[in-house]
Order: sequence, then structure tokens, then C-alpha cells
Amino acid sequence: MRKLKKRFIAGATCPKCKSVDTLHLFFENNVEKINCVNCDYQESQTNDETAQASKNDAGVIGVFKP
Repeated sequence: MRKLKKRFIAGATCPKCKSVDTLHLFFENNVEKINCVNCDYQESQTNDETAQASKNDAGVIGVFKP
């Protein structure tokens, strides 16, 4: 079993509970996901959506639109 690497998103605000600095980002089965540790809000984005968004934004490593 592989351990998931989770990274907190500095300054991000949860769309559901409005808490700051409670969202973390991780990949699960090649799907980018965010999760709030305060209210368990979750959202997913596929690699295709991420790749297309980053092509439009020069110099941006990755984009996640909650």
C-alpha cells in the first residue's frame, strides 16, 4: 500500500466552511483532489483538466479551480 502525499494549500479558504488554511491537496488514482480537514469538504479534478488549464496559464505549475 502506497502512502498518499498530502500538501496543505497556504492561504486557501474552504468554499463550504470558510476556514482558512484547512485545505490539503493530494493525488489518488491520477485524480487531483482537495479536502478540508475542518468540515470534510472534497473536490476532484482529473489530470486532463489540470493539463489544459496549465497550458492556458504560462508559468503556472498547476491549477485547481474549486
